[in-house]
Amino acid sequence: MAKRPVFEEVSDPTASSRPTATTGMIDAAPKGARRAIRMWLMVLFALVAAMIVLGGATRLTGSGLSIVEWAPVTGALPPMNETAWQSEFDAYKQIPQYIEVNAGMSLAEFKQIYWWEWSHRLLGRLVGLIWAGGFLFFLATKRIPVGWTPRLVAVGALGGLQGAIGWWMVSSGLVEGMVRVASYRLAIHLGLAFLILGLITWYVLMLGRSEAQLLRARRAGERKLFSMSTGLMHLAMVQILLGALVAGIDAGRTYTGWPTMGGEWIPEYIWDAELGWRNFFENPALVQFVHRMTGYLLTIFAIVVWLRGRKSPHPVTRGAFNAMIAMVAVQVGLGIMNVLHASPLGLALSHQIGAMAMFVLIIRARHNAAYPHETSVRGTIR
Repeated sequence: MAKRPVFEEVSDPTASSRPTATTGMIDAAPKGARRAIRMWLMVLFALVAAMIVLGGATRLTGSGLSIVEWAPVTGALPPMNETAWQSEFDAYKQIPQYIEVNAGMSLAEFKQIYWWEWSHRLLGRLVGLIWAGGFLFFLATKRIPVGWTPRLVAVGALGGLQGAIGWWMVSSGLVEGMVRVASYRLAIHLGLAFLILGLITWYVLMLGRSEAQLLRARRAGERKLFSMSTGLMHLAMVQILLGALVAGIDAGRTYTGWPTMGGEWIPEYIWDAELGWRNFFENPALVQFVHRMTGYLLTIFAIVVWLRGRKSPHPVTRGAFNAMIAMVAVQVGLGIMNVLHASPLGLALSHQIGAMAMFVLIIRARHNAAYPHETSVRGTIR
C-alpha cells in the first residue's frame, strides 16, 4: 500500500448533493422600509414638537381666540388685503375677550395675535399633509413592515382628532362670560399632543433595530425597571396635564415665590366654597399648589427609578436613565425659575420644551429597560 501524507485534503464526492444550510426566519432580511419610515416619523416628531411650542406661545400671548371660525380648507390662507383684515378684526370684536380684555385694540395689534394663531393652525395642516403623503406613499409601494399599518394609521387618526379637539377648545372661549379657553379643554388638547409625541418616539425607537434584534433584546428585558419607568411615564403625563391647567388660568403668574406660595406654605384661598369641584380647574391657588406637590412627587419617584436603573447590567440602559434624571433636574430648576419670575414668555416656553425633553427621555429609558442593547466584551452591540 502506498504511503499517505499526514495532512491530506479529502474531498467528499457526495458534498455537492448535500442541501445548502439556510438561515431561520428570525435572521431573514427585514421586510419593509424600516429606515425610511423611521426618518419620516422623525420629521413628524420635529413638527409635532414645534406645534406644541407654538401652541404654548399662542396661549401665553393670548392669541388663541383671534380666529373665531374653523375653516380647515379656506382658512389656510391669511387675509390678503385690508378689507379682509378688517373683516377678521370685526369678527374678533364680537367675542367677550375683545370686549372685556382688549377693547380699543388697533388693527396692527390684532395682526400680531392673529399671526400666532394662524401659524399654529398652518403648522397643524402641514403635519396632517406630511403624515398623509408619507403614509399613502409607503402603503402604495407596499413598503410598510408587517404589523405596522395599524400603528401608522393610529398616528394619523390621533392627529385628525387633535384638530377637532383644537376647535372644541377654541370654541369654549367664544361664548358669553369667557375671555380665554376652558382650562380643562386646553389640558386635553395638550395631553393628546404629548400622546402623539410619545407614540412617535416609541415607534422611532422600535424601528431603530431589526425585528430579530428586538426579539433577542426582549429576552434580556428588565421587567421591574420597565414597570417602574412605565409608572414614571404616567405620572409625568399627569404633571404635564396639571401644567396645562396652570397655563390655562395663568396660575403661574398669580402665586410667585419658592418654596412658599406668596409667603404661605398653603395658600389661604386654596378653596373657594362657591366654586366647589371647579376649584381644581379655576382656582389659581389650588391649581398651582397641586402642580407643585405633584412636581415634588414626580422628582422623588424619578430618583427612585434612576437608582434602580443604575443597577442595570446594560451600559446603554444606565446611560438612558442618567439622561432622564438629568433632564428631570433641569425641569425642576426651570419650574422654580418660572414661579420666581411669574412665568415670562421665554421662561414659560423653556419649561414647556423641558417637559417634552423629560417625557421623551423617560420613554427612551423605558424602551431600553424593555429592549436592552446587547453587550459583549468588546462593547455594546447596536
